[in-house]
Amino acid sequence: MTTLVNANDPRVKRTRQLLLQAFIALLEEKHNIHSISVQEIAERATVNRATFYAHFEDKYALVEGWLREKFQRALARQLPASSTLQKETLHRLIVTVFDFWALVRRYHKPSDRQFEPLYEIALQRELYEFLLRWLKQVPSEVPERVEAREVTAQAISWAIIGPAAQWSWGDQTITKEEMAHHVLAVVIAGLSPVVTVT
Repeated sequence: MTTLVNANDPRVKRTRQLLLQAFIALLEEKHNIHSISVQEIAERATVNRATFYAHFEDKYALVEGWLREKFQRALARQLPASSTLQKETLHRLIVTVFDFWALVRRYHKPSDRQFEPLYEIALQRELYEFLLRWLKQVPSEVPERVEAREVTAQAISWAIIGPAAQWSWGDQTITKEEMAHHVLAVVIAGLSPVVTVT
């Protein structure tokens, strides 16, 4: 179990960054997440194991944090903070997810497929939070309970992540743009009970 740390403390941020950099360096050397130990990560980051566990529950929590951070950056590059829920921005969001999955696939070996559920959950959580922020900004046309937007963000995030993951691990006979078009139609239909997308 991780110790509670203040995520806004500059020392905490610096230590987390050191741990992430150590992990990335080890991943480049070993090319396999499974063979990297917490002890190696801590030693490379010049901290002790207790410090590692104060920040991450285990190395898989570190991997999740690393993926989410990279995904946040990818989203920020493609969709400025001022972007809102519209057909065009939804399309851009979907394409960004497909691009990110293709990038993840490029850097992982077939033996790393065992980690695909971890990647899916990490990216889905980040996408859920992103979509929920958008949904909260849009006035609803129908009375709804608070949970409706959360459930919608949950369902839509999986509706995007699932096909993107499947496409990235497949032979990609259908282009990214074609896939994004199909997924967009599903997403807009899924959003229709809560908001109208223009």
